[in-house]
Amino acid sequence: MYPTRFRYEAPRSLDEAIGLLHEGGEDAKVLAGGQSLVPLLKLRFASPTLLVDLNTVPGLDHHDVDEQGNLHVGALCRHGDLERSALLKSTQPVMAAVARLVADPLVRNRGTLVGSLCHADPQGDWASVVLALGGSVVAAGPGGRRSIPVRDFVHGPFQNALAHDEVAVEAVVPAPRGIPAGGYLKLERRVGDFATVGVAVAIERDGDTVTRAGIALTGVGAATIEAADAAQALVGGPLTGDVIEHAAGLAAQAARPQGDHRGSAEFKRHMVRVFVRRILEQTGERAA
Repeated sequence: MYPTRFRYEAPRSLDEAIGLLHEGGEDAKVLAGGQSLVPLLKLRFASPTLLVDLNTVPGLDHHDVDEQGNLHVGALCRHGDLERSALLKSTQPVMAAVARLVADPLVRNRGTLVGSLCHADPQGDWASVVLALGGSVVAAGPGGRRSIPVRDFVHGPFQNALAHDEVAVEAVVPAPRGIPAGGYLKLERRVGDFATVGVAVAIERDGDTVTRAGIALTGVGAATIEAADAAQALVGGPLTGDVIEHAAGLAAQAARPQGDHRGSAEFKRHMVRVFVRRILEQTGERAA
């Protein structure tokens, strides 16, 4: 199939992009990497009257760390940039772990982290990782800029908190206050597929003591799930076997999977438990 007719604009500044979106109303769409939007256009699941291409807007392709150690990832920073980033490996190992698992090389060369967050696919990888790390999305609109925690940014499947005339300009991940560790694991039918089940675990430690933890789940609910009780169970002590098993059980309870051709709900919940346990055990082994 072919897309319906639409007007195409390539603004030269962020203010111009925001003005075009304000003018276009609810039927305007933003194009960054296009790896989610273009298939929707071709299938006519989306039929915008206006397409605003951000690729001509300067200053959005960055990923860097500010003076406080917070990581900033611009709206045009590609998955591939993060996959190859030495900065990411040294500052945010959990993000480095997921970058190489996103889709396939073709998608990673064009798709963007911020675009993935905006798309709000329950089976997308980045939302659970950024959620586990306590990250946020910075939106720019006619009224200025605002920071939206990822836990409040994703409203449901393919629904986010952006107004129609706002642009998500970057994602921000706070600096770790302890030694960062954790990981991301996902079950997929074949390499590059969407996650049947995905688990992101991010912890910070002071010696053997876990001082902060975040656990988020992909593909086992109508939106990305924050397993807050499971994460809290890790805080305040070392990663002992009993603590790991308790947290894994709480994470499985937080999952809300539906049975389908990829597996039963019971199977998916079991995989959440297995992945949480595996990430934490590997984290403990690396620390030792």
